[in-house]
Amino acid sequence: MELRGIAGDAATGIVAGYVGTKAMEPVSMFLYRHEPEQSRAAEDAVRPGPPYRIAAEKITRRLGLTLSDHVLDRIGLGLHYGLAMSWAPLYGVLRHRVRLAAPAAAVATGLAMAVVADELMTPLLGFSAPNRAYPLATHLRGLAAHVVFGAAVAGASETTWALGRRAVRALGMARSSSVPGRT
Repeated sequence: MELRGIAGDAATGIVAGYVGTKAMEPVSMFLYRHEPEQSRAAEDAVRPGPPYRIAAEKITRRLGLTLSDHVLDRIGLGLHYGLAMSWAPLYGVLRHRVRLAAPAAAVATGLAMAVVADELMTPLLGFSAPNRAYPLATHLRGLAAHVVFGAAVAGASETTWALGRRAVRALGMARSSSVPGRT
């Protein structure tokens, strides 16, 4: 395995994770607004706050830091985007190492993040209420939103790779035309 390929996939994944999060957030909010009122009320009653903000509070408290709400919000957003940006390179692994087709790798990336991050890590680390406290609509919304995350990661990754291949071909043609004896 070529190190440059792995590093390129990781760098692409970081950018794609940001794009995926930006695509996922409005979809999640749209779905939330269109859920039955009873489901929204049940979720709001048990949700202690945004998980990434709770994570920021717990981490900084553990470090003995007392920070303003504004700083905690910024740290929380950093954790939120950081998780997505560190998760998205999975798409490149699934495409280039496992050799999944793009749609399958997109869905697998999104669903894996939903299950591992939202359904397992977040409640286990105390960043949310226990899973059973939430209505089914909350879990289904999370799964759907993360499939959108995976699709956006796929779109950003595939576009970046295609542009990179074009650039390499263009450089190769430029180099070969400047070498004496080549046409």
